Amino acid sequence: MLDIKNLSVRYNSAGRVVDAVRDVSVHVEKGSFMGLVGESGSGKSTLMMAVLGLLPKQTEISGELLYNGSDIIKMSEDKMRDLRWKEISLVPQSAQNSFTPVIKIKSHIEEVLNIHSNKFGEEAEKDVIRLLGEVGLDAGIKERYPHELSGGQKQRAAIALALACSPALLLADEPTTALDVIVQAEILKLLSELQKRKDLSIILVTHDLPLAAMVCDRLIVMKDGMVAETGTPRDIINDPQHPHTKELVREMFRERNQNNG
Repeated sequence: MLDIKNLSVRYNSAGRVVDAVRDVSVHVEKGSFMGLVGESGSGKSTLMMAVLGLLPKQTEISGELLYNGSDIIKMSEDKMRDLRWKEISLVPQSAQNSFTPVIKIKSHIEEVLNIHSNKFGEEAEKDVIRLLGEVGLDAGIKERYPHELSGGQKQRAAIALALACSPALLLADEPTTALDVIVQAEILKLLSELQKRKDLSIILVTHDLPLAAMVCDRLIVMKDGMVAETGTPRDIINDPQHPHTKELVREMFRERNQNNG
């Protein structure tokens, strides 16, 4: 489905050069749930923006980003607009970033359906209700404004919005940030259920190794713009190879011991 081959991304800003991604190769299979784990500045969000074709214009990018055999890097903006939402969709780092405060939830989802699926009126409204139901929200949520929702409800609505056009690949960029532990678990459970029910491919971007290990079938650990290690959650946790991965695992067990103590 998605083959990232020897991808490098370099930012040029005010005379400062930053190599955000360096020679990264990743394969994402259809129906897989992959965790992209790394600290801030490791390059994981840049990698996701590259997949969406949303890097700043002055950015230098090399390598290949093959989605079903077509190179995203070489696509025109018109072709990328067709790809976004319909094939690849994003749940952004903060659910609030998905919504305009003065517009109801219904209108946000209907706008995506209007533009990208050519659905209007009653047909669009039915889809809004269906999508909200799929993420565990009551139909009445559609008439609310974003600020009237709890953090968990807002995150579920953001996932519904991302699923509006039935994409095949969902990019979830730190989807549990700022949520309490119980709500985090609920959102992860929801993503896992949706992945199985819809045969979705999901890339979960997170700094939290134990969180990714809970739901993902494969992990990629990034450090300083490069892939440090890949493997199943069991392999990564039981037998980490890279020094950075070993430190992440040690920190995971330290926190677990403190919580149990």
